[in-house]
Amino acid sequence: MTQWQGRSDFLASLTSGELLFPRGAQLAIAEWEAPGTPPGEEPLWIAPLHLHHHDDEAWYVLHGTLSVRVGDEVVTAKQGEAVIVPHGTPHTFWNPSAETTRYLIIMQGQVHPLIEAIHRLEQRDP
Repeated sequence: MTQWQGRSDFLASLTSGELLFPRGAQLAIAEWEAPGTPPGEEPLWIAPLHLHHHDDEAWYVLHGTLSVRVGDEVVTAKQGEAVIVPHGTPHTFWNPSAETTRYLIIMQGQVHPLIEAIHRLEQRDP
């Protein structure tokens, strides 16, 4: 399966877990799920604190909530809300609720391998 497989090079069913990243495009979109944080426990960090020197990153919440630390500010997006982190800004993100969160992540194509590697990490504390 290629990274742009779908009904077209430019169309994918993100709900089936496909990555939409057509050849020649600079943007990629993927859907991810994040398990909830049990009450009274530390958040399950989705990514450690990091920054991208040249690329912005964005999230759109499909279900649940997603908290994002953008520099020194923490914002919490609910279903139907989006967050954008400008390049050069330290950030991390997590699911603050007990229920599973589903979200779209929109990133520059060259950031996708980094995001996949971060999601495979076992230790993600900021």
